[in-house]
Formats: sequence, C-alpha cells, structure tokens
Amino acid sequence: MTTTYAPRLVLWDIDHTLVELTRGGNWFGTAFATVIGKDPLYTPKFGGRTDRAVTIELLEAVGVEATEELIQELWAEFIAVADKSRPTLGQHGRALPGAAAALSTMAGSPNVVQTLVTGNLPETAHHKLSAFDLHTHIDFEIGGYGSLSAHRPDLVPHAVGLATTKHATTFAAADVVIIGDTPFDVDAALQHGAVAVGVATGHFTAEELHAAGAHTVLADLTDTAAVRSALLGRAD
Repeated sequence: MTTTYAPRLVLWDIDHTLVELTRGGNWFGTAFATVIGKDPLYTPKFGGRTDRAVTIELLEAVGVEATEELIQELWAEFIAVADKSRPTLGQHGRALPGAAAALSTMAGSPNVVQTLVTGNLPETAHHKLSAFDLHTHIDFEIGGYGSLSAHRPDLVPHAVGLATTKHATTFAAADVVIIGDTPFDVDAALQHGAVAVGVATGHFTAEELHAAGAHTVLADLTDTAAVRSALLGRAD
C-alpha cells in the first residue's frame, strides 16, 4: 500500500544554518561607502535580521533618510560588489556539516518543497549557496527574502503564498517548517503556526533556541535521520 503524505514546505535559513562564511569581503560596507560617500558607523548584528532592517538602521545611523529609491540604489551596488567576489566565494567559508545530505534527503522525500526564508537578498542568497554546491535542491523562485520587509515574520506568508500558487496546493500551517539558527527564525515560525526547528550551529545555544519556543533543536545537521524526523515528523 502506498502512503500519501500531506504537502510539506521546508523553509531554510542560510547563514550559520547551511553555510558559514569566514571571510567573503565586506560587500555591504563597500557598497555603502560608494553610494553614501562614507563608511557605516559600525558593523551591525546580522544574525536573524533582514537586509532591509540592517540597511535602514545603518542609513539612519549616519543621518540619511532611508528612502526606497536610496535603498534600491544601495542594494544594486551591493549586488554588483557581491557578483565580483562570487568566483572565489567558496574559498572563504564552508558548507556546514550535514547540510548537503540534509537538502538531498529532503529532496528525495515525497511531497516536499524546499525553499528559503532568509535575511539575504535573493541574489546573495543564491551566491552563498551555489558557492558550496547547495543550491540544487532549493526553489529560489518561491523564497522569502530580506528585501521584502524589515520584519522577518513577514517573509513567511510571502514564501507560503508563492509556493501555494506555483504548486497549486495548500500547505497547512502545521506542514510548514522553518529551520534556522536564531530565535528570530523560531519566532517567525511561531507567529504563523509553523513548525520551528532550531539548529545550534550559530551564535545561539540549544538552550536559547529551546527557550525561544523551538519545537525541536538540533545540535547540527550531521544526523540525517534526526534532521528528517525534525523536518518531516516521519521516517520515509
């Protein structure tokens, strides 16, 4: 007898969940200096936040109004800088242990769609994953990206809506899974009734992710069976 599974939508974070960049160049700082004519006042905290939130914060810190026109101009330069470093990006970081196997396993599971909810812009999201050959199983067209909102929870319904339209199916809230390394990822899931899976490979401990409300917390992605169970709630 063939088992039919409900559609499952897996939304991955990128930085410190799938990849770790140790030195990829100061893309944003370089773009900021070119467009604004001065360096950012400080290096902001990026973990779990969106590029829109960070951009607005840094512009306001130097007394510049964060108009949409200026934000888009800054991002265009940011993307151009990132494009130049793309050929050597793989030399300045790594795919986190188990990431490739986790993505491949999910891709081989019945009725599963994988995309992103990430604070990155779409272009830099693709650069970071393709640099480590992690892009193959991700549907980038239906992701929720940091260009959309300064508030990470806003990215979730955007991705769910795009996935629903593309696949002509309905993803129940309980069948939407968000996996990331920060309490911001957990909160984004909980605000929409989705399953929150924390992975303690970033700057937050397993205890902190549990305290944020994660349904499951993984030490890392190396135990593929544990990853499958956390993301699918089943053993295919």
